[in-house]
Amino acid sequence: MKTLDAGVGEFRFTDPDEIRGWMRTHKRREFVDKTLSEGEAVRRFVADGDYVSFDFSSFTRGPLALIREIIRQGRRDLWYCAKFTLMESTLLAAAGACSRIDAGFLGLGDTLNRAVEEGRVQVTEWTNGTLTLRHLAGSMGVPFLPTRALLGTDTLRYSGAKVVEDPFGGRPIALVPALNPDVRLIHVHQADVYGNARCFGPGVSPLETAAASRKVIISTDEIIDHDDIRKDPAKTTIPYYMVDAVVYAPFGAYPGGLPGMYEMDFEHFAEYNTLEGQGNLKAYLETYVYSVGSHEEMLAKRVGLARLNDLRRRATIKEGYR
Repeated sequence: MKTLDAGVGEFRFTDPDEIRGWMRTHKRREFVDKTLSEGEAVRRFVADGDYVSFDFSSFTRGPLALIREIIRQGRRDLWYCAKFTLMESTLLAAAGACSRIDAGFLGLGDTLNRAVEEGRVQVTEWTNGTLTLRHLAGSMGVPFLPTRALLGTDTLRYSGAKVVEDPFGGRPIALVPALNPDVRLIHVHQADVYGNARCFGPGVSPLETAAASRKVIISTDEIIDHDDIRKDPAKTTIPYYMVDAVVYAPFGAYPGGLPGMYEMDFEHFAEYNTLEGQGNLKAYLETYVYSVGSHEEMLAKRVGLARLNDLRRRATIKEGYR
């Protein structure tokens, strides 16, 4: 195919045959209990320099308990994939945990702006759709997928996509490279101890991105019996053999919400936005990450049962997601 144009952004690419071989060797098919604390899951499966990706955003069903643990353990030089570049991207940058971000939606605050301008964080632009396509290509074992989404926009220029001549019709078509993250973080409503996981309500691509990733850490609001999974297998979003760790984390998406379970904490986000606007995220990190030893301790000491119960009460359509 004739290359007509190409973006200048850097991208991470793994040979499809290499990733297939890795999956065959490392992914376990037997039923084993994969439950770990968030601390142990991060210690075991997240290393400095890893490419880390997650589904959805810090507002809705984001794995914020795992993100805080990654920061707490002092990981460095992460390449972070964010379909929505929101709170978690800024916290990772403020803590010095990530050096690169693949961004689908770039909602930068001053903290992340400064990190990009000073060269501490490098950003490659995509779109929500093309980042999803990259994960889909990785899950399919193909080197790229075609799309028309980037054509005619300057996002193409700052991405890692290429424009080629369509061999069938002769018109320009954009190609986005496959993506196979080292680690995928996914917060779910329910999971069994083996990793069969259920996501209810809106989502982006939890199954496809889990299938594309070398290691998958699930955090879940509820651990349910395996027999419940077997009784209604159609509700399983992610099958167990894609999952490496299951972390029991009630309110694991906090301060974001979990559809049908609890609403996002607007007061908490207001506090965060105020500190971010003041350039004082060190205070936020000290309060909600470094001064507590775990997600459970943070909820108990910094949030409290009354506020959590109120957030759960506000999710008035809870049963509609079951």
